[in-house]
Amino acid sequence: MSDLAEPTTTGGTAADEGLDAGRAARAVIAGLRIAVALLWIQNVSWKIPPDFGRNDHTGLFQFTGYAVEHPVVPPFSWLVQYVVLPNFTLFGYATLLVEFSLGAFLLAGLLTRFWAAIGILQALAITMSVLNAPNEWHWSYYLMLAVHAVLLATAAGRTAGLDGLLRPRWRTSSNRLAKWALRAS
Repeated sequence: MSDLAEPTTTGGTAADEGLDAGRAARAVIAGLRIAVALLWIQNVSWKIPPDFGRNDHTGLFQFTGYAVEHPVVPPFSWLVQYVVLPNFTLFGYATLLVEFSLGAFLLAGLLTRFWAAIGILQALAITMSVLNAPNEWHWSYYLMLAVHAVLLATAAGRTAGLDGLLRPRWRTSSNRLAKWALRAS
């Protein structure tokens, strides 16, 4: 028997058991989901309408401008310079809505897989905007990507979230929206 294959009481190996699905593992995943939700909710606090920092070159406007000043991916920098910045007010409100929704839906544990995927996309956009900016710790953006991947892979809203409560109803419904919600949870 290999050093990695520990015997179990049922005769299988520890590797056969898969991921731990016990109460502690579920609590940690639920806690992680809630922590990420609070991160997004706190993060909207500096995205202040109606100008989002455009008039004094602070806040969201400043950080968005980093994508042009300190490019990570040139096509993304072009998109920011010629599409986002000329339409910055619309972009600011869209960012505020997306990030607030990320926080709210993850906090409630509703449609968690869908919102984790949105979180990955939002974290990628943020990463491409500020990764090369001065005084940025690049690992914080990689960790944002990783934590959303964990929430997506573990269906984190099924524990201590609305997904866990609503999935039985969605499973028995013939409604297309319910079927989509089942996949998105």
